[in-house]
Amino acid sequence: MYQTVIIGAGQAGLAMGYYLKEMNQSFLILDKNREIGDEWRNRYDSLVLFTPRMYSSLPGLPLTGDQQGFPMKDEIANYLADYANRFDLPVQSKTEVLSVRKEMGRFYIKTEDHEYEAENIIVASGPFQKPNIPLFAKSLSPDVLQIHSSQYKNPQQLRSGNVLVVGGGNSGAQIAVELSNERKTYLSISQKIKFFPLEIGNKSIFWWFDKAGILKAPRHSWIAKKIQASGDPIFGSELKVALTSGSVVQKSRTVDGEDTKIRFQDQSMLEVQNVIWSTGFVLDYSWLEVKGTLNYEGRPLHKRGIAQIEGLYFLGLPWQYRRGSALLQGVGEDAKYIAEYIQKSGGTL
Repeated sequence: MYQTVIIGAGQAGLAMGYYLKEMNQSFLILDKNREIGDEWRNRYDSLVLFTPRMYSSLPGLPLTGDQQGFPMKDEIANYLADYANRFDLPVQSKTEVLSVRKEMGRFYIKTEDHEYEAENIIVASGPFQKPNIPLFAKSLSPDVLQIHSSQYKNPQQLRSGNVLVVGGGNSGAQIAVELSNERKTYLSISQKIKFFPLEIGNKSIFWWFDKAGILKAPRHSWIAKKIQASGDPIFGSELKVALTSGSVVQKSRTVDGEDTKIRFQDQSMLEVQNVIWSTGFVLDYSWLEVKGTLNYEGRPLHKRGIAQIEGLYFLGLPWQYRRGSALLQGVGEDAKYIAEYIQKSGGTL
């Protein structure tokens, strides 16, 4: 039996492992991927982080290179693999968790080949769990190529003709700009786009956020509530330039589709050959068979990552405690908080 089993060997799980190792806990990290870093390695080829290296590190090991520069996805994937090796973290790859139950004060973690027992469970599977694709996508013709942004690698995957990118996050923006270099590209967005520069005065905007206290503002603070209500901005100017030049054509929110046509909120129609759903993800905890863990929307019930069920914790959730909770630059502080809570026998919230 282990003191703690961590589910997920992404940045959240590895940061948690770092602090549990410092506590000399017996623990194991289970991950469904073949290699550490695959969650990053398998994303689209041209992905560049909008956070600079100085804000893209886990505790105990700074990311090397130009600290004001922006790392690409393979650099992060390799960094995570190096991180696990550097601190000798016990990661068992190619191990998907099928179910978790609690009996007699112990957690039982079932995988395809084994069942593990632990006093504590830390769910660090992250926010990127199940692609969120609208139901009407099934009504589109087989002649229309449809992929989720998590499946997109490069323009060579697409069929000839135009492409509609649905979703206005930073991934959708980067993908739309890339595709606009070689084909007619449309971007469907449900709200007005806010653009933030990557740098101000030769320093990352995140450096300025840090100095202003925005990165560490608790989720219930006034400034954090304002940021959450306004939604995420698009970092950088590439999309703004593409929209201005007409190489990317903005469309309103996608509301329906049938055969080869998409209908938008303004009632305009577009015949499409390719659709990329950059519509985010939905949480999927169907394998977590512990009552009292989730609310009616299927979201974890927790206070700063500590669940209502004794011994159960969550890590790496968006806005778990602050803006960076699901990002490399912020997940370490949440991991430290949970580790310290675990260490305190009978600790109080």
